[in-house]
Amino acid sequence: MRIVAPGFEILDSYFRQGQVLEQIERCGRVCYKSEERITEESALPFIRGIVKRGHESVIEMAQLVFRISGMEDQDLCDFFKVIPKFCQATFFQGDLILSGNPRTFRDLARRYPEKVLVQVLLPVLKDALPVIYEDIKLPDAVSQARVELLTPEEIDSLPLDHLLKHRTILCHITVNRAVTHELVRHRVASYLQESQRYCRYGESKFGGEVTFIKPCFYQEGTPEFELWKRAMEETEQIYLRLLQVSSPQAARTVLPNSCKTEIMVHATLEEWQHIFRLRASKAADPSMREIMLMMLPEFVELFPAVFGPVAEQVK
Repeated sequence: MRIVAPGFEILDSYFRQGQVLEQIERCGRVCYKSEERITEESALPFIRGIVKRGHESVIEMAQLVFRISGMEDQDLCDFFKVIPKFCQATFFQGDLILSGNPRTFRDLARRYPEKVLVQVLLPVLKDALPVIYEDIKLPDAVSQARVELLTPEEIDSLPLDHLLKHRTILCHITVNRAVTHELVRHRVASYLQESQRYCRYGESKFGGEVTFIKPCFYQEGTPEFELWKRAMEETEQIYLRLLQVSSPQAARTVLPNSCKTEIMVHATLEEWQHIFRLRASKAADPSMREIMLMMLPEFVELFPAVFGPVAEQVK
């Protein structure tokens, strides 16, 4: 049995280097804890297999931002402005700025192939990320609208009100499962989480043991902490015995909320603002607030104008 503290890592270097496929693979492998399989050539076959099997939540873990000129498909543009789960849409200097994750654009291409907006985007998508869109047919004809896939530098140079909606941050968070149960309730975001269904914690790669997050509620050395620790030890023993006669997805049914889990959270700056306002406040669950207050200073350092006021608000 291992006891570890909660922690996190902001993974912004993938965005800054334009490594879309590498970012998606890194996130997807957290589910299976197979990060050791990452190589310089592994992203392409990994993502092709993910798409083939229909596990498309994995390809939500990146952001594509387009500048579209001469766009007349106003109905669909207005739709995105009020339904931000799918895409974020703003108008800047007469052009449409449209952003979303790769899965969103696959869904649009399959469900609305007749829409002009979809038709002008698809050739650019297939050219930029062929492994994700290679199975989707190009339209016979497109409008004269001009589509530009923005670079990381161009995205970061957008005015703040546009940046809030189109710029995303990916964070790798290590917490207990009670925290992730709350975190995934934030709808305008994408998540991938370490899977107890596939991870067999009795294997040597996991040290043959279950890892738990140190509870913030009990001071180490107190009777309450020792009682919690004993409960975790007994649970681990039962889980490991069940693994000998059943699958991980069956054995996991005895594992508690204190289990350590890793979750990838990919959200816009605007959604991260909302998450911190709610989850770093004094009214939040103490375990949730603990990790949020750890994360917030680094978010402030990255985007002080966005997260500085939030940090002041939740003091």
